[in-house]
Amino acid sequence: MSSATRFNRAYQNAKVIPFSNTDKFILFSDCHRGDNSFADDFANNRNIYFHALKHYYAEGFQYCELGDGDELWENLSFEPIFEAHQNVYLLMKLFHEQNRLHLIWGNHDMVYRNPNYVTKQLSTYFDKKLGEHVDLFCGIKYHEGIVLKHTETQQELFLAHGHQADWWNYTFWKWSRFLVRVLWKPLNVMGIADPTSPAKNYKELIKIERRTKKWIADNQNRITIVGHTHRPRFPEPGDIAFFNDGSCVHPRSITGIEIENGEISLIKWQIATKEDGTLQIVRILLEGPQKLIDYKTEV
Repeated sequence: MSSATRFNRAYQNAKVIPFSNTDKFILFSDCHRGDNSFADDFANNRNIYFHALKHYYAEGFQYCELGDGDELWENLSFEPIFEAHQNVYLLMKLFHEQNRLHLIWGNHDMVYRNPNYVTKQLSTYFDKKLGEHVDLFCGIKYHEGIVLKHTETQQELFLAHGHQADWWNYTFWKWSRFLVRVLWKPLNVMGIADPTSPAKNYKELIKIERRTKKWIADNQNRITIVGHTHRPRFPEPGDIAFFNDGSCVHPRSITGIEIENGEISLIKWQIATKEDGTLQIVRILLEGPQKLIDYKTEV
């Protein structure tokens, strides 16, 4: 199966979300939430991420997570991840209860493509204070792709994880998971990078981006937003409409994409130092805002 076939299938089966210029979305991916061990890359940025997500919740944004939210290659189940980052999941629960949470599975949480697994693992959690199970993400569904469709212009934004262009991490993800669990997780603690990860293998990253761009070019330059490679991308109007929201495991920062007022922006949240030496978490605009309509092409 080719990259184009995988992308086509994800697009054809995508969840469609109508939106207008009054709607607001924040797109994050590649959080890789782990168990708070030395191998948990998310742990370094969890305070930044939590602060940013609280901001978006308060401002009425919808949250789209574009895959690899949970690190289920290094960890055997969701339970230790939930225990490590319970405050994050309870905040995400608030989004879910207001129908503002939209989830895509990636290669590191590909088990979520099984609805039965999602129901069993994510529907409830054990509240130690109450001594019983209570609702968490009751009725939640994961998707391979999401299409944001503008109600006036009919413009489509296709969201996916992006591993559709990475045949090894899509087709042979179970082998990759096995290697990560038995080999690369302990080596990662020692500082040795996993060469199967496109985020740490520049040659693979370029190949994946090239395949993704080809699919976009072959499909009327449809705006496509992915993650997977961890490399933020923000094209100029007229170029191939290939966006990447980066990741939440950059050193000391997280990146994402905002959609607001019919415009798209690439943003970063990081810790900054004030003049008096105290620390604060700040939002930095990296690219944009650019009007979505500027990327529209005639079909």
